[in-house]
Amino acid sequence: MARGSMETELMSDPTIKLPDDLLVEIVSRVPYKSTRWRDLVSHPDHREKLPRSTLAGFFYKTHGMGRDGRFPHVYQSVSGNWCPLDASLSFLPECEKLDILDCCNDLLLCRRRTARKKLDHRRTLEYVVCNPATEKWVTFPSTQYSWFVDDARLGFDPAFSSHFHVFELVTVVASNLNYKYDYRIKKVEIYSSKAGGWTHHIVWDNPIEILCLSGGTFFSGVLYLCADNNSVAAVDVESNCRIIPIPTSPDARGVPNVYVSQGQLYLTDHGSSELSIWVLEDSIGENCWTMKLKVSYLQLVGVEYSSAGEHYGVISAHPEHDEIFITVESASGFFSQMKLFSYEMDSKELRFVCDLGWNSRCPYLPYVPLFSESLTDGH
Repeated sequence: MARGSMETELMSDPTIKLPDDLLVEIVSRVPYKSTRWRDLVSHPDHREKLPRSTLAGFFYKTHGMGRDGRFPHVYQSVSGNWCPLDASLSFLPECEKLDILDCCNDLLLCRRRTARKKLDHRRTLEYVVCNPATEKWVTFPSTQYSWFVDDARLGFDPAFSSHFHVFELVTVVASNLNYKYDYRIKKVEIYSSKAGGWTHHIVWDNPIEILCLSGGTFFSGVLYLCADNNSVAAVDVESNCRIIPIPTSPDARGVPNVYVSQGQLYLTDHGSSELSIWVLEDSIGENCWTMKLKVSYLQLVGVEYSSAGEHYGVISAHPEHDEIFITVESASGFFSQMKLFSYEMDSKELRFVCDLGWNSRCPYLPYVPLFSESLTDGH
């Protein structure tokens, strides 16, 4: 290579002479968005050296309608501005309505309804999985139940595969296409991005009631959902299902939930007086949960918010640290304010994160950005 061209290349990319191992160390400490750095990070030989996940913030909906007649969604950062993104998802094609249903690691699961076209009164409904960090997306068709289904969950773990799965939870109402109020889960439709279609179909003879506002989580190829009768329903990508009993507190008031942290499945169970956190050790035996934390509500949030004992909840666990995120609803004049806190389980330190406002509502979807091209077949 000529001297002039070498100098030009070094000026345009000063990292060109750095060895890959050194670049991996650099990338592990700073945000990145260039093509070469994304390729470097996604390489199998380097991926294990990098942090697998860093919680950046939460997507959630708010009470009240937006201008387009739908519930607007909001993004709240919890780690500064190191990962700016377009929270409105304006990079997606325009549509009549867009709902964010779930978030798993760096991918969002949405459902979009197209507007009516001239001389055609039909609308179409399809699913969208997108990566807000890279603004890539893929679409795939809905099922015969999708118009009547409110709940679908996303399964994606970039440490194991670049492919994702979608679990469509079909209630008794939707499966029978009637208008009776029975929201127990009767069927589960499973989509595989690797196969490019809805590959598995589960029908339960005894429908499972998934608790309201229980977010669920995807871990090691299994979707975990809090069900009734003090249990967790575990559904894997091959349509196998098992029921795991869970411990509960005597004064349990809120909805128990499950989260993934540090390669383990957490179960949170909160009552008006105390919070308990359990770790799943063995999903087969009866004594499969180990107590990780038990703390009174007063010790958790202090005297200032002691009157809000029945209006708090754990919304997530940090994927890398012994840290949980808590919302506390406190009265402020005529309106109540929702505040977001983080709690370090080791140091027992409570940290105020931000005000979520009076109109925020569940579910709060944790977002972990990934800048590699995980949606290689997308737009």
